[in-house]
Amino acid sequence: MEITSVAIHKPEDVNLILGQSHFIKTVEDLHEALVGAVPGIKFGLAFCEASGPALVRWSGTDDELTDLARGTMLRLGTGHAFLILLGNAFPINVLPAVRAVQEVCGIYCATANSVEVIVAETDQGRAILGVADGVRSRGIEGEAEIAERKQMLRRFGYKAS
Repeated sequence: MEITSVAIHKPEDVNLILGQSHFIKTVEDLHEALVGAVPGIKFGLAFCEASGPALVRWSGTDDELTDLARGTMLRLGTGHAFLILLGNAFPINVLPAVRAVQEVCGIYCATANSVEVIVAETDQGRAILGVADGVRSRGIEGEAEIAERKQMLRRFGYKAS
């Protein structure tokens, strides 16, 4: 077995959701869930098929994000994994809808951070072992950082004043 790291390259303002699913129907169902969750959403979606022709299946509402998702998943090549790149929404806006899709088995990460996917390759294929999401913790928040966190959540509208 060989273990490697595959970086997901994306624009800084793009959020992503990386997950695992189990069926070719995933692409259509995730597409419907995303457009139903956020009207006017811009996203690209790609899914690695793990049997038959083993193609990267795809959909989206934004050509650039869709192209980026397709290329990323072809490089990743891990069976039954999917990647959603979000242009004008945050994962928190769509995660309940994504999780509710019957084919979704789990979510590895949902983030705007840089991501490296830890991949194992065997004679059979490739698998995601986990992800490195962002950077290593540098310390513990103090009172100033707590106040800043609370203020940011209220500024974004996630908490009431």
